[in-house]
Parts: sequence; C-alpha cells; structure tokens
Amino acid sequence: MAALTKEETEALIQEVLEVYPEQARKDRAKHLAVNDQSLEKSNKCITSNRKSQPGVMTIRGCAYAGSKGVVWGPIKDMIHISHGPVGCGQYSRAGRRNYYVGTTGINTFGTMNFTSDFQEKDIVFGGDKKLAKIMNEIEELFPLNKGISIQSECPIGLIGDDIEAVAKKANKEIGKPVVPVRCEGFRGVSQSLGHHIANDAIRDWVLENRDGDESFATTPYDVAVIGDYNIGGDAWASRTLLEEMGLRVVAQWSGDGTIAEMEKTPKVKLNLIHCYRSMNYIARHMEEKYKIPWIEYNFFGPTKIAESLRKIAALFDETIQAGAEKVIAKYQAEYDAVIAKYKPRLQGKRVMLYVGGLRPRHVIGAYEDLGMEVVGTGYEFGHNDDYDRTIKEMGNATLIYDDVTGYEFEEFVKRVQPDLIGSGIKEKYIFQKMGIPFRQMHSWDYSGPYHGYDGFAIFARDMDMTLNNPCWKQVKVPWKTAESSDVAVAASA
Repeated sequence: MAALTKEETEALIQEVLEVYPEQARKDRAKHLAVNDQSLEKSNKCITSNRKSQPGVMTIRGCAYAGSKGVVWGPIKDMIHISHGPVGCGQYSRAGRRNYYVGTTGINTFGTMNFTSDFQEKDIVFGGDKKLAKIMNEIEELFPLNKGISIQSECPIGLIGDDIEAVAKKANKEIGKPVVPVRCEGFRGVSQSLGHHIANDAIRDWVLENRDGDESFATTPYDVAVIGDYNIGGDAWASRTLLEEMGLRVVAQWSGDGTIAEMEKTPKVKLNLIHCYRSMNYIARHMEEKYKIPWIEYNFFGPTKIAESLRKIAALFDETIQAGAEKVIAKYQAEYDAVIAKYKPRLQGKRVMLYVGGLRPRHVIGAYEDLGMEVVGTGYEFGHNDDYDRTIKEMGNATLIYDDVTGYEFEEFVKRVQPDLIGSGIKEKYIFQKMGIPFRQMHSWDYSGPYHGYDGFAIFARDMDMTLNNPCWKQVKVPWKTAESSDVAVAASA
C-alpha cells in the first residue's frame, strides 16, 4: 500500500477516535499526531506523560517496574528485595534477558526473586520487622552480595512502612549499602516515574560513597555507559566498539553492572547515555555536581553507529578520533556484506513500532540501512523531549501515537497495512493471529544483541527471518481477505 498523505493520516486518526465517548475522544486526540519535521518542539503536535484514560486498555507498566525491572534489577552483585506480595517480584524476575557474567546465587543474583511475601497480617501490622529479618537472613545465606536494595510495592506506600529507617539500621549492622527505593507501583502515570525515583535513590544512597577517595587511578579516556541494560548482550557489543577506539569503560549501568562501578562513575570524563528516558536524570545530576558532560548515542545500524562514534570521539583528542575511524573502517566489510545480503529481501518493507525507552526512535536508522521504512512509531511512557528527538527521525505525514490503546493500534495497523510490527509481548500474539509478521522489540524476541556492528547482522537476520518466513503464506491478512471477498462479490454481480 502507498504511504498515506498528511490529509489521509489526519482522517485516519479522526476515524479511529469516533468510537470513543466525547470526553475520551478529546483526551485521546491529544496523543495521536501526524509527523511534521518542520516543528522544533513536539508539544505543538502531541501530548505525552499523562495518565492513561480510565477504562481504556493501556500497555504501560508501573513505577515499580521502572525501578526494579529496569534500573536496579540488572545490577548483578546486589540483592534486590521486592518488598510486598510475591507476584510483583516473580513477574519482574528475569523477564528482560539482562545478561551478566557470574555465578547465580554466589556472587550474582539478577535472575533470583527475593521477596518479603506480604500476607494479610503484614498489611495490618506492618512489614518493618519482617524486612529487617530478611536482610539478616540474606547476609547469612548469600555473604558475597555487595549490597541490598529495597524495592517497595504498592502496599508499602499505603500502610506507611518506614523502609528508610530499616535501611539505615541494616547498613550499620551489615556494613554494606542498603538502598530504600520508594517505587510503589501506583506512583506517577507509568514506569517512567519509577526510573526517576530509582535515579534519585542512586544519587542519594550510592554516588557519594567514594567522594574524596583518590585510590582509583583515572585516565583521560574514562567513560561510563549508562542506560544500557545488556539485553541479549547489547552492552557487551557496545563496549567492544568503545574500547577498540581507545576509551576505557569504567562503569556499565546497569546490565552486567556492579555497585562498585556505579560508585566510581563520578570519576569518569564523559557519561554516554543509550536509554535517555531512563537515565537522563542521574546524568544531569552528575553534570551539575561533578561537572561530567554527557551525550546520547545510538548504536543501532551502521549509519547511526558511525555518527555516534564520531560524535563521541569529537569530545576527545586526535588519538580517539583516529581510533573511531579505524573502528568504522574495520567493520565496513562486515556491515556492507550484511546489507548486500538482506537489503534486496527487505527493500521497501514498511514497519510500525510501539515500544518503550529509546527504541521507538533509535531503531529507525537500522531499518533504513536495510531499505525499510518506519511508517508509524510511538512510546509507551515517553515525555515530550523523547518526541522532540523523534520528529526529525520520522518521515512527514507518518503516524505518531503516545500511550496508544490496543484498539487504536489494531485499527491503525488495519489501515496502514505495514509489512512488520515491532512492539511488546502483550501485542505479539494479537498481530500474529492477524497474520502480520511481528518482532518483540523489548527483549529482541529471545535473540540479540542488536547493538553494534555484530548486533546489526543479527538484527538484519531476524527481520528477514520474520518477514520472509513461509508460514505467513498460510495465514490470510484481514484486509487481504476482505479485498478477495469484495472481488468475489463484484464478479458474481
């Protein structure tokens, strides 16, 4: 199907909104837009970071998910207690494939579920004593842990457990960092506030731990990778390129990361942010307090990788700049071969995205390197500064949607008719049953890494494997079924 014009896209949005009652229609209209590259600020076309419409199915997560599931959970040598009922911790355990090196249960704990397992009596009498006891048991059972975080679930904020007092007491008793995180799920409008709360906890309880410590030997080329959660090994792929160009990666947040790395971050010369949405808060704090500059980078696809390597290198001396060019040249034959192999099979294919964090805009370049076109994108929990960065990446007249509902997404797909959808696990089986190729783009559909040049080869293979799988010939796409029925009716008339 040909790309929609601006007028057709606007008409499509209005058509989809017609199903809602008046008040809901007015609210949702603010979150659906036609992209306009001439705009400098996205707030002139779309509203974001607002409460989801009551009664309308949203795909967002909660503040607890943002803190425990994203920021804190991947820190491998700490034990993260889900303070509350058992379900939240179990649901957030090991779901995002944050790879790490270590022996689980000995010196790494990322895939384990530690919970205070709240019962009715804990709601009535409080869980402070239970929490304190748990931390003593943790020290006895897992003595090689390097610290503990307390990830509070909804009941904790409702009954008023004083997790800060418990944390301070435990810190003195066990002599290790114990960090209370007020990330009750009901806080804020989405998991985005959980990221912010988690960043603030790192600021208040971790970063100052080594202030004044001069024992760590620094170099002019020290950097920290922040906001890379090592999904499928992404951070390792990114780190390889940075070290090959001559930089020293001192800290990696938080996939395969340690609390010691976090404590050393104030010593670096530059903070490199991959997931801007989840970690910009702590980078801004370090810029203000420690005078450490930060930049956002994008390691999806060879075009964006080269741009990012050169942007990073420009902040260092000629040695690093030459190193960046050597890295780009080193991998050129590799990514040229990937493009030569897969671009003829993917050229002209159209993609719709709906993901969280950085992906709705960062992966656009990787698709374009393969000759594909992104015709719709949106964020689950984006803010307007995310959309500011997105409008320049998207083509004019394409769809942008914020906190899109299940109904809206399905209707947009039926009309736009993309060849591929990249979204989350909740959407995956809906669209596959509709006969539409789908990639789970939160955790790379059990594949990866997708970052870096080696990751691009895996990305291209996965897109080809999904789109050109012969199974789709056995499933009729709804709009094609409708077209064939119309032709049959016309022929019999």
